[in-house]
Amino acid sequence: MSGSFSKGRMFTLLLVIALLAAWGWWITRTEQITVATSPVESGTVEKTVANTRAGTVEACRRAKLSPSAGGQIAKLPVHEGDLVKQGQLLLELWNKDLNAQLDLARQEATSAAATARARCIEAEQLRSEAGRLHKLMARKLVSEEQVDQGTSAAASGQAACEAARATAAVSEARVGVTQATLEKTRLIAPFDGVVAEINGELNEYVTPSPIGIPTPPAIDLIDNSCFYLSAPIDEVDVAGISRGQEARVTLDAFGDRRFDGRVRRIADYVLDIEKQARTVDVEVEFTDPEDIEKLLAGYSADVEIILDVRTDTLRVPTEALVDGSRVYVFVPDQGLIEQREVKTGTSNWDHSEILEGLVEGELVVTSVGREGLTDGVAARQELSLIHI
Repeated sequence: MSGSFSKGRMFTLLLVIALLAAWGWWITRTEQITVATSPVESGTVEKTVANTRAGTVEACRRAKLSPSAGGQIAKLPVHEGDLVKQGQLLLELWNKDLNAQLDLARQEATSAAATARARCIEAEQLRSEAGRLHKLMARKLVSEEQVDQGTSAAASGQAACEAARATAAVSEARVGVTQATLEKTRLIAPFDGVVAEINGELNEYVTPSPIGIPTPPAIDLIDNSCFYLSAPIDEVDVAGISRGQEARVTLDAFGDRRFDGRVRRIADYVLDIEKQARTVDVEVEFTDPEDIEKLLAGYSADVEIILDVRTDTLRVPTEALVDGSRVYVFVPDQGLIEQREVKTGTSNWDHSEILEGLVEGELVVTSVGREGLTDGVAARQELSLIHI
């Protein structure tokens, strides 16, 4: 009896263990994780370089203007936001004294010019008289002394003419000097643009900036017909960039919209700013003229410079890669996850080229941060992302 009882207890114990093992396997088998997937597909993959910090939209021409002389603002015919033309008056200091000096200088120049003409007419008369005396002397009608006197008078008259002309030239130069001094009191638009900022009001006094001490400009003028993007690129990425390469620009002000661009300049030196990576400024111009109409100087922007393009190649979302060389493949028929080693080629933030390890149509897991994701685990796809 005791032997049969022991065998019964042993059988019962083994049965319980088997049931527990089966239950554990069933629980493990049926508790699937949910993963997001994307198919391995054929398409285009671009190798790109992006800026390390936000870039800035800059105007091709921007002038921060201030008078080179100090004084009181007498004229301010423009306002912030006004569109102005090249040569238009933007600001003028009080300059009645200089205008009076200019009028005086012009009158003196006119008087000097008239005096020069009179002296030169007299010199011409004396030269003619000397010529007649020479003819008369040939006929022995005048003495040699008279001829000498006439020749000397003609030479003296010519010298007086030249002196008067020199005096007139000095007077004319004085007009130019006064005009130049007067121009120091005026700000003239050097190009067509928009008045971005005005620092000053009528009757206020402005002073030129002392050497080495920058002061706000009286008028900030921006050419709003031409813009480019200046963006810092890490020094290790600059070697692959060259002028003319295509680029895509995104602006915070325009959300996900992308603007087409082209590299126009690469700085000739590296910026070494404390506590920041060393970078090189790269300038990108906008290729579509219609895009420029929507831009404002100072917009923050990011840029992707296209270094290489691979077309009709196998690709997967870059987010599916683990450590750059592994992916998780979802096998629908088995409902399992399979870890796979892959060889990649060209890549960017969106897609990576697959050279080995995957075939078109397979499903790779993009939610690689999902808890419990490992090789051999049971899984199912997120319904909203199932590939049809």
